[in-house]
Amino acid sequence: MSSTPITKETYLEWYRSMLLMRKFEEKAGQLYGQQKIRGFCHLYIGQEAVVAGTISATKPEDSMITSYRDHAQALAKGVSANACMAELYGKATGCSKGKGGSMHFFSKEHKMMGGHGIVGGQIPLGAGIAFAEKYLGNDNVNVCYMGDGAVRQGAFNETLNMAMLWKLPVIFVCENNGYAMGTSVKRTTNMMDIYKMGLGFDMPSMPVDGMDVVAVHNAMDEAVQRARAGEGPTFLEIRTYRYKGHSMSDPAKYRTKEELEEYKGRDPLITTKAAILENNYADDTWFKEVEAEVKSIVEESVKFAEESPYPSDDELYNDIYVQEDYPFILD
Repeated sequence: MSSTPITKETYLEWYRSMLLMRKFEEKAGQLYGQQKIRGFCHLYIGQEAVVAGTISATKPEDSMITSYRDHAQALAKGVSANACMAELYGKATGCSKGKGGSMHFFSKEHKMMGGHGIVGGQIPLGAGIAFAEKYLGNDNVNVCYMGDGAVRQGAFNETLNMAMLWKLPVIFVCENNGYAMGTSVKRTTNMMDIYKMGLGFDMPSMPVDGMDVVAVHNAMDEAVQRARAGEGPTFLEIRTYRYKGHSMSDPAKYRTKEELEEYKGRDPLITTKAAILENNYADDTWFKEVEAEVKSIVEESVKFAEESPYPSDDELYNDIYVQEDYPFILD
């Protein structure tokens, strides 16, 4: 099965999509500080290459499931910035009807199968979605994200065992940003190479530079082709970094300024822009146009959220149970 090539258009879309993720998150952080957004809010700033490289190696029909740091995944899967911002505001026009908030973005239409607030809770769900895809006889895959803290959950090992046993078309992605909340990886394990946890199940597993969108694309492309060919799951430890704290309430005092600056020097937006310019894929005019376009999209999303209504009282008991005549979720 042929791989997904990297073209000029790939680079341009990488930059545009990562810039939208970055500017959306920056605006979300600003609005949280203004108390326009309440509850929990976990920003993705710094990790954009992980999602961008995944999208370029997959197709729209492939599903995605993740933890509570889910804004970028939703945007990348095609959920509008309007629907995402409205969800942060708790408005009825949000992607989860204003009832999920920051941690629970969802869109059946876009195969975004949710952000999930329970640490590691999405891991067996991702395998379940992959099982359904295989049962239906199509070649769709599921990409299941988790953090470096979630791999300490028992469900992680149980799920990898079943996925490998049944050769499920699922790609497990550990977004290792170095910290589980404020706890460094080295304080939780003697084995710093998290990808090796997959080797115990004889699962193809490898580390990936998550600050390099090309590296993410290539690793994901290989895993996707394997899954589509019926060869089963892959476990990728994508080593990335978040420039902000775990959540908006985290000042991130557990790391040094030198560490932060080192990773900012490898910012995927900066390196991708440099590659575009070096290869003459675009000029400064194009970058200015994209920046203006993204700024407009984000500003419009805020306006949309501000003007949208809150859910009505009669929505309180909706979407709790599945109706008997409800179609299968992946139809």
